[in-house]
Amino acid sequence: MAPSSAPKRTDMSAPLVRDFRSLLDQALEATDAAGRKWSDAKWGCYAFYDYDGEPIYVGQTNEQLRTRVRRHLTNQRTDAVAMRILDVFEVAEMELWPLWELEGMGAKCGEARSRLNAVEYSAYVQAIRGSRFHAILNEKIPPRSPLVQLPPSLRFQLVSAETRRERGHDDIRIARRAETLSRLTAVAHERGVVSPGLRRAVVIQAVRLAHLAAGRLALAEGRPVPSPDTIDIEGLVGTLFQEHSGQPELDGEDADLG
Repeated sequence: MAPSSAPKRTDMSAPLVRDFRSLLDQALEATDAAGRKWSDAKWGCYAFYDYDGEPIYVGQTNEQLRTRVRRHLTNQRTDAVAMRILDVFEVAEMELWPLWELEGMGAKCGEARSRLNAVEYSAYVQAIRGSRFHAILNEKIPPRSPLVQLPPSLRFQLVSAETRRERGHDDIRIARRAETLSRLTAVAHERGVVSPGLRRAVVIQAVRLAHLAAGRLALAEGRPVPSPDTIDIEGLVGTLFQEHSGQPELDGEDADLG
């Protein structure tokens, strides 16, 4: 009998992982009215949303949208912090804002960078204001910039109905958030010196976990689910619209998780 050939590495992934990556591939191939692939823009911003449609992360790139979001969503980031702040299993939707007008501009172009920063900050503020908790999981608050009208965007579903049934159950999501929080706090413990932004992300993830768990308890007891407004996020972490004055800047992999 001839030896069987080894399976493709992609075929060895769990079915739900293959399902997620298939929908991600479809999103990255989607085109606009002009025939351009949304994710082919070199300059642009992006946002991720959880199973409730809650914004959880906003970022920017000038290396191509598809490269950056794929790195996030297939755990190809090399920085351990970014891999632990954002749990890929929490991401159900993605939104892209390509900046086609910046195509061809170099990475060091000041005008292009100012435009990118303004769009990212505006998308970030929109996400904060649209969040039930008035907070998202960015470790680094984007550079404070004038608010601008956001360019056209498209939002993509990244989970199928089957995946949503499997991963969308509150008990599963509570367990995932607890695990993510544990991994993130382990990073802080093991490194000893981490950015204040990482510690802020720990608090925000703990708030998200506590509210989800409280809702599950309320359901079990036949009570209304507590309002997110019962949580004073600014009282816990301070303003989320700019870095605190005097906060030290870090070099290296903790400095930019965009």
